[in-house]
Amino acid sequence: MELIDIDERTGFAKEFMPRILRVKPNYKVPLICMEPGQAIPPHASGLGIFYVVSGRGVMTVEGKEVEVKAGNMIIVEQGESRGIRAAGERLVAFAVNIM
Repeated sequence: MELIDIDERTGFAKEFMPRILRVKPNYKVPLICMEPGQAIPPHASGLGIFYVVSGRGVMTVEGKEVEVKAGNMIIVEQGESRGIRAAGERLVAFAVNIM
């Protein structure tokens, strides 16, 4: 078992870089801490489960934009294009990417 304190790991930078909470050959768990306007461009990947911890953002899945906020969970199927950007305020989310 591993206990991860999201509050302790949360941090923001001038240039966005995900904080990898855990990585194994078949999955990765990045923590996404974005300032307003920062983004991850749409890209295809494995199954992705995203949970918005705080703030607001816009997820782009297969070209469709969806507003997301704290408490939302988004599931993106393997191979589907996905991206996210912070919209108007800081965004904290984590993802479980299953390869």
